[in-house]
Amino acid sequence: MRLPKPKSAYTVDQYLAIERSSEERHFYLDGEIVAMADESPAHSDISVNLVATLGNQLRGTPCRVRTKDTKVRSGPLLSRGNTTRGLFSYPDLVVICGEPEYYDPMRDVVLNPKVILEVLSESTEAFDRGDKFARFQTWNPTLTDYVLVSQDRPQIEHYTRQADDSWSYRRSLGLEASVVLGSIACTLKLADVYDRVVFAEE
Repeated sequence: MRLPKPKSAYTVDQYLAIERSSEERHFYLDGEIVAMADESPAHSDISVNLVATLGNQLRGTPCRVRTKDTKVRSGPLLSRGNTTRGLFSYPDLVVICGEPEYYDPMRDVVLNPKVILEVLSESTEAFDRGDKFARFQTWNPTLTDYVLVSQDRPQIEHYTRQADDSWSYRRSLGLEASVVLGSIACTLKLADVYDRVVFAEE
């Protein structure tokens, strides 16, 4: 659900003021404020499984995993809060390596994501694959891996930034498969990611 448009688009400052006082989560896209969709039980289970497996593997390293309530900014700084350009989104999971860099003293918007993972849903898949990923590529130079996790079948798609700034693609399918995230020395076993997830019969 999109909030009613004012006569002029919402600025970043207006969005952050609204969001920080709201009990619901919204993402921001070029002046528009859009409510986040509810998640399914499978989405919840997969997200928790991802947090568990990555959190265990990252223990004792310079990297940390965050989920749900951490916003990532993807857009030009320009005049900062006065602009209406850019994307503020809530990845399902984000891995940050080294000290987190924040947009402002509120420390709820991260500027230096290393790995972003999204659990796909019917209402968000096109955006996750399209404009959102394009903005991540353009405006988040620290991002090395973008991972799309299906919730209706055991499938993980892994995009990796190359030295020339292009992106490679690999698809892993089936509960016996694994995904190696070399940039953070982690492995996602699909059997762990989809633990307790029951897929609908085709």
